[in-house]
Amino acid sequence: MTQDDAFAQLVARVGACSGGPVLVSDEELTLWPPTAVASMKSQKLLVKARAGKSVVCPGCEEECVMPVQIVKDAAQRTTAFVVCDKRSDINRVVIPAGRLKQWRSDAAMLCAFIARDLGVRAAGEVTAEERLRQIGVVKGAKRSQMLCLRVAGEVSLVVGESALPLSGVVTFRDGKFAVDAEMVRQLVDSARTADPRYTPTGVRREARKRETKDMYATWCAEYRGLKRERPSMSDTACARLIVKRGLAAGRSPETVRKHMK
Repeated sequence: MTQDDAFAQLVARVGACSGGPVLVSDEELTLWPPTAVASMKSQKLLVKARAGKSVVCPGCEEECVMPVQIVKDAAQRTTAFVVCDKRSDINRVVIPAGRLKQWRSDAAMLCAFIARDLGVRAAGEVTAEERLRQIGVVKGAKRSQMLCLRVAGEVSLVVGESALPLSGVVTFRDGKFAVDAEMVRQLVDSARTADPRYTPTGVRREARKRETKDMYATWCAEYRGLKRERPSMSDTACARLIVKRGLAAGRSPETVRKHMK
C-alpha cells in the first residue's frame, strides 16, 4: 500500500458513510505506510477518538466481535478484557490497550484540510443538497467559484456541474498530503456556469441552523458519556475535553459548556 492508497481508502470510507464519522483502529493503522499515518494525524485528517467499546476477540480462530470490559486494580492500573460466552475453555481474554485506540475522520475534516492547503477561507456550510459541502471560493484564471465536496458515494470536488474524484486531486509529496492547486483552478475555469452558491440564501441559513443543532446534539451526547464514565468531572473540564476531541468546530470551551446540556 502506498501513501496515496491509504488516503484513497480513508476517503472511500468517509464516502461510504455519506460524510459521517468513520473510525480507524490503531491496529489497522499499523498496516498503512507510517509516513502516511503521521501526515494524516499532523494534517488533522485523523484525530484521536474515544477508545473502542468492542473488539475482535483474539482468543480463538472464530474472531468474534465482543464487548470490552474494563476494570482497575487497587493500584488504579487498567485492564481491558472480553469474556467469551461461546467456549468453556477460554472465559476471559485480556485485550492490549493499543487494540482499543481509535482515530476519527469525516467530511468536515476533509473540507478543512482542502481549504487549508489551498489557502482559501473555509465556508463550512452544507448546501440544500445535504451531501454537498461547501469548502470555499477558489480563484481560477477566468473566474472565482465556490468549491464543494460531494460526499455521496465517490467523494469528489465539485464546481458547478463539473467534478473530480478527490483521491485523484490529492497526492503525497514532500512528506505530506497536498491538493493539486492547478487541477482545482482548471476545474474552476472549466465549469460551464459561475456557481452562485456562495451567495447567502434562506436555504443555506436553514442548513446552517440544522448543522449547529446537530453539533449541539453531539456535544450533549459526549457530555452524557463523560459524566457516566467520570461522574465527578466538572462541566468546565467536560467542555474542554469536547473541544480537545475536535468536536467544537472552532467554538470555545465556554460556548460548548452552555450548549452541552
